[in-house]
Amino acid sequence: SSMKCTRIYAGPHGESHFDEQTVALVAKDFAPPTPLLNVSAPIPAAQFVFITLPPGWYGQRHLAPRRQYWVQIAGQMDVEVGDGEVRRFNPGDVVLLDDVTGKGHVTRAVGQDEVRGIFVQLP
Repeated sequence: SSMKCTRIYAGPHGESHFDEQTVALVAKDFAPPTPLLNVSAPIPAAQFVFITLPPGWYGQRHLAPRRQYWVQIAGQMDVEVGDGEVRRFNPGDVVLLDDVTGKGHVTRAVGQDEVRGIFVQLP
């Protein structure tokens, strides 16, 4: 079993790009006496923060402030990377923001609903 995660990273010339990662999951006795759960290997985290973006929020080109996972809970947002590709993210999507150098990405809250999510910040 596995989960998909989109990664945003800076290429050798500083432009940001998307790629896809697959996180392997293994059936484990994670919370006895419940049935087995599909679980990834542990990923160390430093802290996490809750985030909301109002409808229409626009974040001009910026770098990720640190390596972090974005876990989207509600709303829709478009992210444009430096090579011009735009992807729409929805509730349930997970993104690894790995573009802490280079030219960064652009973020836009789209639709009528607030975007809600969690940044899991890595050490």
